[in-house]
Amino acid sequence: MRRAGGFTLVELMIAMLLGLVVIGGVVSVFIAGQRSYATNKAIADVQDGARIAFELMARDIRDAGLTGCNNNGRVANVLTNPTAQWYTDWNNAVHGYGPSQVDPAVAFGTSPGDRSSAANSDSLQLIGAGDLGLTVNQRINAANFKINETTTDLHDNDIIVVCDPDHSAILQVTNYQSTNKTVVHNSGAGSGSIGNCSKGLGYPTVCTTNGNAYEYGPNSQIALLTAKDWYIGVNPLGGTSLYLVSISNDGTTITTPRQEMVRDVTSMTIQYHMKNGTNFVPATGVTDWSAVDAVRVTLKMESTDKRAGTNAKAIARSFTATTTIRNRVQ
Repeated sequence: MRRAGGFTLVELMIAMLLGLVVIGGVVSVFIAGQRSYATNKAIADVQDGARIAFELMARDIRDAGLTGCNNNGRVANVLTNPTAQWYTDWNNAVHGYGPSQVDPAVAFGTSPGDRSSAANSDSLQLIGAGDLGLTVNQRINAANFKINETTTDLHDNDIIVVCDPDHSAILQVTNYQSTNKTVVHNSGAGSGSIGNCSKGLGYPTVCTTNGNAYEYGPNSQIALLTAKDWYIGVNPLGGTSLYLVSISNDGTTITTPRQEMVRDVTSMTIQYHMKNGTNFVPATGVTDWSAVDAVRVTLKMESTDKRAGTNAKAIARSFTATTTIRNRVQ
């Protein structure tokens, strides 16, 4: 009889060892691929966040101080005490604040939406005219004018900019009559203790009831006043994010809600170029904010995945972008 064939114990152990080596190699390749994927995804997320942040901020920086009609600096701000609120102070259409400077738009704090003192970051205030697409039809009297378009985008207490090639005027709508497309801007108190000090929209501003009379002709442009403040704030997870404060009006009250724009921005450094200057300076080095014609922003960002790096930590990157202020560049 023939002996039964088979593997010896030694052969089985060698086969098992070789199998383990092969499996270990496959697992190692899989883990390396998974880690590489997580790292690349984290880098892409950081780059996407930076791209979004710079696109949004650059748009506001370019339009700061822009009225839509001219850049001759002739602006009649007929709001009552326009410097009382940060968002009505046209003379500070561009204004930055250093890491330790108080920003009137948002206070330092530890609650979600507060400006983070731990981030040691700058903030930036920008005021301009938005795209409303409305035009004047005719003047009715000193405190009324009709518009050409029917719109639901205009409300009582809105702060608007009216302009033609001669000059621009900033005023608050005391009443908008949508049925006959009439904008009323009487003098007196308005929402949030703003109001108009005068009915007259002429330049320069004269703060009396009738003031400096001026009639904006047909097709003069009308836009909403936009005011925004960019800063690094505390997010709901206890980290930091790029935040935006902007003005909002519900037809009764003007508010300044805070909105988280890009998460995991750990710091923001802003430098400014002044007309005829040779270099960029921090906010504390700016001697005349009306002369600032370009803004350089550096953002430091981290990945959402805090173990995406090769050292099992978050991916961190710095990005810098420079934007010119459109109406201040000759």
